[in-house]
Amino acid sequence: MPKIRRTRKKAPEGYELIEETLNELTIKMKEAENESHEGKRKVESLWPVFKIHHQRSRYIFDLFYKRKAISRELYDWCMREGIADPNLIAKWKKQGYENLCCLRCIQTRDTNFGTTCVCRVPKSKLEEGKVVECVHCGCRGCCG
Repeated sequence: MPKIRRTRKKAPEGYELIEETLNELTIKMKEAENESHEGKRKVESLWPVFKIHHQRSRYIFDLFYKRKAISRELYDWCMREGIADPNLIAKWKKQGYENLCCLRCIQTRDTNFGTTCVCRVPKSKLEEGKVVECVHCGCRGCCG
């Protein structure tokens, strides 16, 4: 996930309303990147980064589509600046992907059998009591 790139262009009107939350998420992201990965599996060290990336994108998505609290101009600016992931948000708008955790979970090339990630399997289809954890992002089931 790329770092937030800020251009010299001034932020649109309304940015001051979301700036504090975005700054908090940026601080959390830096802490997650600098966190020690001793004793963790190689992929586990990236899970907090994926989680915060998801939170930041979901925050912008909810503000624009659910609550209608920000303008289209501010939403587009957030996409251009890399504050939110436009590809992930595009998937959230499609039926069946409303709770998608990350784009790697639906890429078939990253799995052994050419299917989607195990976290995309509905919990009703899994064995009872079995805990499923995504290898890519640590999700415990974003399908439902």
